[in-house]
Amino acid sequence: MELTKLDQELQSLLSSNLDPDTNSWLHSKLEQIISASSTKDLYMTYSLLASKIDSNTVLNLGPDTDEVTEYLRAQNATTLQIARIYLLIKVLKADGDFFVPKVANLIQVADTSELETFLKYLILLPNAENYKQTAVEALRTNIATIFEAISMQNPYPAIYFNDQQWNQMFLKAAFMQLDLSAILSIDERANKDLTRIISDYAHERWAASRDIEPLFWRPVAAFLDDTLLKDIERLFASDNPIENKVAALCCYSSQEQRAKELLAKHPELEAQVANKEITWKNIKA
Repeated sequence: MELTKLDQELQSLLSSNLDPDTNSWLHSKLEQIISASSTKDLYMTYSLLASKIDSNTVLNLGPDTDEVTEYLRAQNATTLQIARIYLLIKVLKADGDFFVPKVANLIQVADTSELETFLKYLILLPNAENYKQTAVEALRTNIATIFEAISMQNPYPAIYFNDQQWNQMFLKAAFMQLDLSAILSIDERANKDLTRIISDYAHERWAASRDIEPLFWRPVAAFLDDTLLKDIERLFASDNPIENKVAALCCYSSQEQRAKELLAKHPELEAQVANKEITWKNIKA
């Protein structure tokens, strides 16, 4: 995501979305916070934004289709959320050494909506890895909106989480029955430990005669060992056509010769995958 001119882009969006008085107030506060290195004014301004901007007003993004705009559109960004994240970006860019710990303290005492905003747009902050601990802690929450803020349509986990953290997020999203297609970079972050857990979980579900979310299988394609190939054979033999498609997609993406040979036994499915009539995006259609 191109962040070089991010603050200018957000400033332009806020100028066209905020009333002139609020926009002027925000910039005067920013000058005050930065010039005086004022922690107190940072905290007060961050809090007061909620009294000046309707939290339900969705940001008008206009016709632009650049990467940042598309990200804000995917997150259904509100004007209040972007005003808050703009405030943090500006102070961190002005004096990161001073404001990094101050922003961390601010988020430690944030309410649910403030933390949700921080996690959704964390990727936009300068040196976003400074707040990895906050992102990891969000994986342990029982508050669905907080977990969704870090896991859904958010590139941060794929860039900064290690395999253990990534796997915890993917599995929890599956157990919460969230839309797994909203997790970014699943193919890139697939790993052998995760595929072992997927197979174990699938066997538990099969033993209980329960269905398995088809996208749950997506990470296994690059790791089709003996155990997973038996799982794939079972999916091919299933009476559920969606499970047949899952098997075909996994085999088609695999470099394992035995997977290619297995897929060759199902030429109609193989052709549909090759022609992109079957993809992970349309597999439930």
